[in-house]
Amino acid sequence: MAMIEMSPYELNENVFTLIDKEWALLTAQQGERANPMTVSWGGLGILWNLPAATVYVRPQRFTYPMINDADGFSLTFFDESFRPALNYCGSHSGRDGDKIAHCGLTLAHEGKIPYFKEARLTLICRKIYQQDLKEECFLDPQVAAKNYQKKDFHRMYIGEIVKVLVQEK
Repeated sequence: MAMIEMSPYELNENVFTLIDKEWALLTAQQGERANPMTVSWGGLGILWNLPAATVYVRPQRFTYPMINDADGFSLTFFDESFRPALNYCGSHSGRDGDKIAHCGLTLAHEGKIPYFKEARLTLICRKIYQQDLKEECFLDPQVAAKNYQKKDFHRMYIGEIVKVLVQEK
């Protein structure tokens, strides 16, 4: 199927279901190597008068230096038949092999930003902000204690959603 472009304002998806239940592949590229990682934390909305996506990456993830160096990233959402690929990308490191080849996904690019042709929904994001989460900034220390026992706080990335691609029906 072909991908068609739509405005972020035309999206008719429940963002809580998309991110928490369906998950996404966050993909960034450094040099010639792209790497996807499964994400189930994040947000979509309006920030600084721009349609925006917020994602979080821990420093030990293979994707971390890639997204730090990249101008942008993609979030790709798939139908349920791709759940095994999402599970694999969330439980294996790109340091140990080519996750894209293992999952049989087809890499495409929008400019320098990688995404997957098999996705039912793709958000192409231009990175506009990044900041490390800090323990002292948590107003509820229990949230930090529960989620960061190793003190490996995520880095937050905010991307302007510059293009939305959906599978043509």
